Amino acid sequence: MNIFYLESEYIPLIGLLKAVRIASSGGEAQMLVEQGLVTLNGKPENRKRAKLRDGDIVNCNGIEIEIKAK
Repeated sequence: MNIFYLESEYIPLIGLLKAVRIASSGGEAQMLVEQGLVTLNGKPENRKRAKLRDGDIVNCNGIEIEIKAK
């Protein structure tokens, strides 16, 4: 599992996908979400700008990322 440390209170879902290089652009990140390839805490997530906070777990294309406060 990968860990992403927050710089602020939260990060939008598409921002996370770009930050960890799962997506190379915002458009690609949005496409992954729209295609149903992203889960948040084990459930399908279709909100592109879902606010990810400490303790959330995102999975996309078999890559799991845990969000942690710095």
